[in-house]
Amino acid sequence: MPSSIRSLLKPSLRDVGGIAVRRVLPAVAARLVGPFIFFDHMGPAVLAPGAGLDVRPHPHIGLATVTYLFDGAIMHRDSVGSVQQIMPGDVNWMTAGRGIVHSERTPDAQRASGGPMHGIQTWVALPLEHEDTEPAFEHHAAATLPRIERDGVTLDLIAGSAFGARSPVRTFSPTLYAAARFAPGGALTLDAEHEERGVYLVEGDLTVDSQALAPGQMAVLTTAALVTLTSAAGATVMLLGGAKLAGERFIEWNFVASAREKIEQAKRAWTDQTMGKVPGETEWIPLPAHGPR
Repeated sequence: MPSSIRSLLKPSLRDVGGIAVRRVLPAVAARLVGPFIFFDHMGPAVLAPGAGLDVRPHPHIGLATVTYLFDGAIMHRDSVGSVQQIMPGDVNWMTAGRGIVHSERTPDAQRASGGPMHGIQTWVALPLEHEDTEPAFEHHAAATLPRIERDGVTLDLIAGSAFGARSPVRTFSPTLYAAARFAPGGALTLDAEHEERGVYLVEGDLTVDSQALAPGQMAVLTTAALVTLTSAAGATVMLLGGAKLAGERFIEWNFVASAREKIEQAKRAWTDQTMGKVPGETEWIPLPAHGPR
């Protein structure tokens, strides 16, 4: 393994709302990459007519959820009153802060006809000073995101900064999050602007310096290393990372916090159904006995 790679992460398989996902973060070898504490690759899947994604209302604290689709559509609803359909290339960024509740479902039109579903869902842990911020939601259409093109690679900057560009998405700490599409023979040099960086291969072929990645693998890079990414036949790649967060983070079910007491408080509030309601929704996911979502 080249010296530019600190660790290689392999996914575990899960089911979320009826969709098979590959979960890469958190991992034993890397609990966080920059502020990213959770990374799910949904699909690709083809939903039959009448079937769809159904993630019932559930809570979060201490993080921001980020949804980015390659194919399909998701209808987002939350307890601050947001109702937003997300389409491929858009960004849904939901800041949980002190607490928010949301649901994610296939929109009615797509459910009736069936069709593909493919995307990435991540959680970004909030810095200590913003853990208890007011919950909020923002949506950014694909056309509003910076697009960077160089040497056979097209990057859409989802959040944070890279290659001299900055996304309009409001972040709480230095962040790198981009979707990169490599044409056959495309190459990209990833500089050391960000302290921690990860490279995830969604599909296709990719070499990180001399290390070939398999689809579904993430390479966590060495700090300050200048890294060359190349693809022989073409690839879709996610670049993620940012500044290392101060302090420890605990994660349990859908909760992230710097202190276990905050998680216990959130668990009690959710059990008592005092964290908020999603307008128009009557279902909710009960607190599990233990373990992650």
